[in-house]
Amino acid sequence: MKDERLTERSVDMKDIKIAARGVQVYYGDTHAIKDVDVEIQDKTVTAFIGPSGCGKSTFLRCLNRMNDTIDSARVEGDIRLDGEDIYDPRVDPVQLRARVGMVFQKPNPFPKSIYDNVAYGPKIHGMARNKADLDDIVERALRRAALWDEAKDRLQAPGTGLSGGQQQRLCIARAVATEPEVLLMDEPCSALDPIATDQVENLIHELRQNYSVVIVTHSMQQAARVSQKTAFFHLGHLVEYGETGQIFTNPRDTRTESYITGRIG
Repeated sequence: MKDERLTERSVDMKDIKIAARGVQVYYGDTHAIKDVDVEIQDKTVTAFIGPSGCGKSTFLRCLNRMNDTIDSARVEGDIRLDGEDIYDPRVDPVQLRARVGMVFQKPNPFPKSIYDNVAYGPKIHGMARNKADLDDIVERALRRAALWDEAKDRLQAPGTGLSGGQQQRLCIARAVATEPEVLLMDEPCSALDPIATDQVENLIHELRQNYSVVIVTHSMQQAARVSQKTAFFHLGHLVEYGETGQIFTNPRDTRTESYITGRIG
């Protein structure tokens, strides 16, 4: 029996892409994230939910060291990607962000062509030996973002000329062009209409085949639709984390139940 448990645990550990232990985040004197422990599985969509200001986006930004760009921010604790400490001084944050891509709340294409938006990351990371390589990378990324058919005849047109939903899919293509292992999405549909939201949600389902996806969403319905795991944050604490179905139908913590039923939030 003991051997079976050990085998099961070792299989589980192989599925862990990111492990966080005792994570604290401070903005100056403000204690924004308090002692968060979480394990994010590979090839799984994990949703972070909770009221505005609860810390879900702050914690998301810890996972690719985006908080490094804020002077007053201080991160403590242990966060590991495939067992490697991402806050080790020897880790280059630029290289880390190639492995842990990010898509923001509002579509933010560069003021460049569609092609150059996608090619930018692979170029700076030296991923292409020649123009043909770069062409292949751009096409593959646009296909993964379900944008190739709409963009293939206008690759030199400005990315800012696309619709809002297309711009967000362009930003997803830009993020996946560097072949990341994890894709972080900070409320990626909050600025989109229902049709574009549906397109991005369908895309998230497809991206899960190749990436760990972590999505911050203010929409519980969206979390229920797209994720397999859900984490509920409240006042800087990770209150509850588990299978999405269990979190929404049988939460263990009264605060989670209060949020899901609309009593807090």
